[in-house]
Amino acid sequence: MLIANLVILLIISSCVAYQYLKGTFIKSFATVIIVICASVVAFGYFELLANVFISRSGNSRFSALVPWAQPLSFTLLFVLTFGILQTIVARLTHQKVDLGLLPERIGRVVCGIFLGIITSGLLLTVLAMAPLPGKYPYQRFDENRPDAEKPNKVLFNADGFATGWFSMVSKGSFSGKRSFATLHPAFLDQVFLNRHKLEDKLSITTSSNAIELPKKKAAQKAAAAWPAREDLKDTNGRPLPPKSGHSLTIVRVGIKKNALKDPGKFTLAQLRLICKQKRHADKNPLAGKAKNVYPLGYLSAANRLQTKRLNDVITLVRSDFKNKATVRYIDFAFYVPTDSVPVLLEFKQNSIAEVPPLVTADDAPPTDPFIQPADRKKGSDAKSKR
Repeated sequence: MLIANLVILLIISSCVAYQYLKGTFIKSFATVIIVICASVVAFGYFELLANVFISRSGNSRFSALVPWAQPLSFTLLFVLTFGILQTIVARLTHQKVDLGLLPERIGRVVCGIFLGIITSGLLLTVLAMAPLPGKYPYQRFDENRPDAEKPNKVLFNADGFATGWFSMVSKGSFSGKRSFATLHPAFLDQVFLNRHKLEDKLSITTSSNAIELPKKKAAQKAAAAWPAREDLKDTNGRPLPPKSGHSLTIVRVGIKKNALKDPGKFTLAQLRLICKQKRHADKNPLAGKAKNVYPLGYLSAANRLQTKRLNDVITLVRSDFKNKATVRYIDFAFYVPTDSVPVLLEFKQNSIAEVPPLVTADDAPPTDPFIQPADRKKGSDAKSKR
């Protein structure tokens, strides 16, 4: 955290010094606008460009780029847009405009501060997207027991400012049919949690769409999400702690066998349920704003929930795919706000699936228990002690 704060101060002071000594207020203000416009392009299209590299991951020349696809795409788009706009503005402002001593001095300093905060925030955001150890560019969440609702923040919340204002713009009149604030709510938390256990050789990106939810069958609803049973308990037989303003919801997530190389090991922090308020979900589920919800655990029996921490590693092997199945479904539990409904399920950086409407508890499908080898060993040890 200290190093990140020092980097922010260094970038801000450098921007202020350069704009004060070398720039004019008009050029300084134009540079701030250019950086904002370049970041809009980068945030808006980095995933589209990254998918070009990811789709070619079968080619050995591109496979090494897959984990770096998103940060590199973001950087490339930002630099190209900034360079083009800066060249245009330089031609338009070749005549020096002096607004007076005080307006010039104060204006340059103010523009330099904003420029430094935005630039440092974008830098930290790109580093957070990269496949770096969790402590870089800073430790946003507790290393041993991460809590998605308690992130650490850097000086001036620089990276939160850089991503937050774009989310605000994307959910407004510029949102269109797909809002960044819906697809990536709390974007910084997503990218930090996504690589929280990177040292355990977990992939942060999938080479293809690695998940699916139960498909709709003829004359039937797709039973992908439903309210949890009232008698659901943890594996020790204890009642689950209630969460005020939330209801426990089960979501059936399918991991594809043909993509097992990437999702074979993952943490609950890499799986997030995107929820929208009920009054907005029916109009356009991908517009407006939403909220991330992370799993509490998964069903190990019809009335038993195997609780896990967000950084616990889950391992899926080919033997888990029974009867030549191409998808292994796991029933994950989420605390969903009572005024919201799930609309999307996101896995790692780039795998996403839409969540069908919730069915009633009576229409819920039979449980397909999932038990990790380590959990089986713990269970047998507990029984032997008894």
